[in-house]
Amino acid sequence: MSEVVHNFTATIPTWSPYVTPVELASATSEQLAAMKVTPSNKGVSPYVLTLAHDPESLAVRSPLFNLIMYGKDGLSPAERELGALSASVVNRCIYCAAVHASRFISYSGRNDIVEEIFADERDATLEARQQALFNFATKLSTTPIEATADDARALGEAGLSELEQLDLVLSAAIFGWANRLMHTLGEPLARPEAP
Repeated sequence: MSEVVHNFTATIPTWSPYVTPVELASATSEQLAAMKVTPSNKGVSPYVLTLAHDPESLAVRSPLFNLIMYGKDGLSPAERELGALSASVVNRCIYCAAVHASRFISYSGRNDIVEEIFADERDATLEARQQALFNFATKLSTTPIEATADDARALGEAGLSELEQLDLVLSAAIFGWANRLMHTLGEPLARPEAP
């Protein structure tokens, strides 16, 4: 049995659901249709197979998630990942933090930013633009009313357009929801050691 991962890492753990995921071989036509809207070149993840128990919600969730995280205009892919990472750290979602830290590093090449966030969490000290993004996303994720008009002005002063600011709100907010799903539906497990 694998050990539950409790500390932040950019190494993506295995996600183990508490409920039995839908079996592709016995999935209903509605479940199969809902899972098709989830892009994946590696097969359908246990998470999506778990969410497929409610195909109506999954069919709405996946396109929304994809539009928020992979939109062509507005915030860069790396900065969308920083918004998701910030929310995941506040919400202590080890799995999501690992996934979005890994993606942020892949897009930006900035492992140092992830190391700082993992070491100091909400007290992380970053460069001005990343700091404004991080501060806003963590405030929004802690208590939404903590994110004030002054914080929004700080985003503008850090060079974010209104569309980029909206993208940050969306990327952090969807992970407030996604983190809670991950917590209640399963847990992150250490990947088995290679033989």
